[in-house]
Amino acid sequence: MDKISIIGAGNVGATVANVIAHKDLTREVVLVDIKQGMAEGKALDIWQTSSIMDFNTRVVGVTNDYIRTKGSGVVVITSGLPRKPGMSRDDLIKTNAVIVKEVTEKAVKYSPEAIIIVVSNPLDVMTYCAYLAANKPPQRVFGMAGILDTGRYRAFVAEALNFSPKDILSLSLGGHGDHMVPLPRYTSVNGIPIEQLLDRDTINRIVERTRKGGGEVVELLGTSAWYAPGAAAAQMVEAIVDDQKRIFPCCAYLQGEYGLKDIYMGVPVMLGKHGVERIIEIELNKEEKALLMESANSVKQVMDVLDNMKLFEYNE
Repeated sequence: MDKISIIGAGNVGATVANVIAHKDLTREVVLVDIKQGMAEGKALDIWQTSSIMDFNTRVVGVTNDYIRTKGSGVVVITSGLPRKPGMSRDDLIKTNAVIVKEVTEKAVKYSPEAIIIVVSNPLDVMTYCAYLAANKPPQRVFGMAGILDTGRYRAFVAEALNFSPKDILSLSLGGHGDHMVPLPRYTSVNGIPIEQLLDRDTINRIVERTRKGGGEVVELLGTSAWYAPGAAAAQMVEAIVDDQKRIFPCCAYLQGEYGLKDIYMGVPVMLGKHGVERIIEIELNKEEKALLMESANSVKQVMDVLDNMKLFEYNE
């Protein structure tokens, strides 16, 4: 692939660019930000590691210049403001929806064939916003959440067992955040079911810690995480660029799968060069189905907030 663009040069966006460059997935990474000098400085810093880290990908930064992104095969959107004291969830949606709509429209103008990966929060509704703004098939507009959620979950399981995280496989469903649905029944350590290795109370504690994983980092740092989210988004880009057909939990548009329709939510998908090439439906027990429906209701509420903003022509 000749070019990949990352919109938003904050901590997450810069990490995405850094990981992609190190993997030599493309000839050029373009980092874009609205703040003068931000993208240029971070891109320059990354590029100066090329001889040290042994990669060839050229990394450039620009300030609000979308012409420079022209012809991108993949666009990763990380733009948006973090939630501030006194700001409600609805306030955050309204603020970031305007930003995500604007940057998506600008990116698609110059890269009409690009696959769009959304990382901005609130994740599920911002992915929906980008889908409406991009006017693309939903298979080509989707969000990063499940890889991050399962990454945290797998790290916590590895910590509890003192095993390598490489051997731990897991899935998650649902919205990103407090209503995510980790699936211990679909978690294994090199094929061994986790329930044979950990007791139920320990598993439940890990599940709850995973749900609050982002908040735990915020409490420690005073700001959102960036290493894990950036690496997760880059892993999605790699699966697309190399047409790997990897099975990942991603925020995808459901049109009847899992009994849900017209909603963006985390489910297992197959990622390849065409984007979401398949949504995989797994069997759920009664408890898991109930948790998924609860998560879907929460996601739908925030999607309704966006619809009621009437940012898009179809709502007017």
